[in-house]
Amino acid sequence: MVRFLAVRLSLIVLTLLVVSVVIFMVTEVLPGDAAQQALGQSVTPESLEALRAKWGLDRPCYVRYFDWIGSALQGDLGDSYKYNKPVVEIVGPRLYNSIILLVFAFVISVPTAVITGVWAGVRRSSFGDQFASIVSLVGISLPEFVTGILFIVIFASWLHWLPSSSILLPGTSPLTRPSILVLPTLTMTGVLFAYIMRMTRANVIDVMETNYVRTAILKGLPMRRIISRHIIPNAMLPTISVIAVNIGWMLGGLIIVENVFAYPGIGSLLLVAIQSRDVPILQALALLIAMTYAVSNLLADLSYGLLNPRIRIS
Repeated sequence: MVRFLAVRLSLIVLTLLVVSVVIFMVTEVLPGDAAQQALGQSVTPESLEALRAKWGLDRPCYVRYFDWIGSALQGDLGDSYKYNKPVVEIVGPRLYNSIILLVFAFVISVPTAVITGVWAGVRRSSFGDQFASIVSLVGISLPEFVTGILFIVIFASWLHWLPSSSILLPGTSPLTRPSILVLPTLTMTGVLFAYIMRMTRANVIDVMETNYVRTAILKGLPMRRIISRHIIPNAMLPTISVIAVNIGWMLGGLIIVENVFAYPGIGSLLLVAIQSRDVPILQALALLIAMTYAVSNLLADLSYGLLNPRIRIS
């Protein structure tokens, strides 16, 4: 296990290093000039040159890359072009807000999707299975912005149960107004529930047709024991991969949900950074999302070992 962790952590470091190079190259080839866009119509050759020198844009790209990655390893992600503040101070509160939303969506969607998938797979072709399949298919088919707008129309405009936006006052936490989390959480839960539920159902059906499950049924073992001891541990292995990928997707895909509900997280910050060509924030958020994917896949591999002793021993 120690050797496995050492190898995987080394691969994560190597992956993040390659990703950092790709991120820096992409931000370099973006059209336009960040300094010129920041100055706007009042730009002059002197002011443009001074601002480019202040931000270090007049240096060769390889010099700026090594300065950036060296500072990032020390926890310094530079200063934002738009806000003229350290990137850590800007991303930190936004990341906290996004994590709160992610935790709510994850805690609601994953257990319900797994339980529903197991229930539907065990009762294949029943009315409940067909109903759950239809609901999950609708959840996959509808884009997040359509689902979000639909929830706003129903729960905010018609029923007046929940606020239509998730705007927060500066310095406040989403936990002080839990009602603003409901609609964004439901929007994200719809997509997550659909993917995880369908994958779990398909895996349960495959495991139900294996010889060892049929043998356990013919021996007269209680169905509850068969499900908990034989079906779930084997059916969850592919599902864990889907859950791990969706953790990274949740962090990177927040841009749609957060902008629909005006939620102050990293998704809306990423859109502002793209529009204003705030390269330091773009680089920090892209590296953060890549790190989330890498760590979530590592946790998925560790979960394989917990569910399957053969993987743990090997």
